[in-house]
Amino acid sequence: MAASKKVTELAQLAAEAINEKLGEDIVVLDMTDQLILSEVFLIATAQNERQVDAIADGVFEKLAAIGEKPIRKEGSGQWILLDYSDLVVHIQSKELRQYYMLDHLWNDCPRIEVRLDMTR
Repeated sequence: MAASKKVTELAQLAAEAINEKLGEDIVVLDMTDQLILSEVFLIATAQNERQVDAIADGVFEKLAAIGEKPIRKEGSGQWILLDYSDLVVHIQSKELRQYYMLDHLWNDCPRIEVRLDMTR
């Protein structure tokens, strides 16, 4: 079973918000065959703690503009998680991304392609 169109579209918007805030290494994973609670994980890297916060704010604002609010927000500093139920957004510092390697942990999950404007 693949991620729903609605969740895929939310992931696209979140990825765009991350890209606008200069987030890097954006990976979107289809978790439908692995997890019961979430369909998609979006993982992105920030260069420092201030950028982690700025990216999280950007995702929150972009999705709030279409009426989507996270059911919870966890973390601060080097890792912020925004939980939109079927979409979970992980924003990590470069160090934590390399340490926890979430995209490698879930490397058997299909990746969802997102379209991003790379002319920033």
